[in-house]
Amino acid sequence: MSEVIQNINVSEDEPFYLASGNEVALFENAWRHQLPVLIKGPTGCGKTRFIRHMAARLGRPLYTVACHDDLTAADLVGRHLIGENSTYWVDGPLTRAVREGGICYLDEVVEARKDTTVVLHPLSDDRRILPIERTGEVLKASPEFMLVVSYNPGYQNLMKGMKPSTRQRFISMSFKHPAPALEQKILRQECGIDELLAKRLVSLAKAFRALKDHDLEESASTRLLVYAATLIKDGFDPVEACRAALVEPLTDDEETVEALMELVYATFGQ
Repeated sequence: MSEVIQNINVSEDEPFYLASGNEVALFENAWRHQLPVLIKGPTGCGKTRFIRHMAARLGRPLYTVACHDDLTAADLVGRHLIGENSTYWVDGPLTRAVREGGICYLDEVVEARKDTTVVLHPLSDDRRILPIERTGEVLKASPEFMLVVSYNPGYQNLMKGMKPSTRQRFISMSFKHPAPALEQKILRQECGIDELLAKRLVSLAKAFRALKDHDLEESASTRLLVYAATLIKDGFDPVEACRAALVEPLTDDEETVEALMELVYATFGQ
């Protein structure tokens, strides 16, 4: 195994991230041993921030792909383009990561078309290869290459679930919303707000999250709390900041908006 993998240098430019468990150590060990990683968790709980943090921590280039219904294997691997006098090949993000020893992160992987998972299979077992049919190449992944995928279990359905045969190719981490004390610390360090405001916002989020699966399809994320805290820190009215950053993004139903706003008024004493 290469010297790069054996020695981890922490970068001063790491994106801010506070660990809630052993996820940093687990990810580092997975990278050292060339194991692919699956991350599960709700929207806005810190999955993408964590991957950015770890890529900087490990000193590896990061290629992030936001998966969607129209994403094809060619979007990941690459394709021929037409030039002035001939066609030429352009690597996709997955191929670049394989060649360079980077981290390829496929966000919401279950949203992608089924042919994309076929491409991932030979990279997520002991072969660690990427066959490129259109060029005839069979790339052996660099020792530093790592494949990471994520999805939100709350949005899974029978049509867009991950096959058990695919899931079992990855080690898996489950992310949840941070514990209240940790979430308060995240808000204070991320946004520079005081302890009282952090406590109020986290308390409000807790009340919103209690409505999950009842009046709300998705719960208030840490990301939305950061948005609200940023607006308030800049002098925006707290109630209106919470309306714009927490309430309106969660629902279009007017009655639910009114109910959530009652919680906001109670929290901020208006």
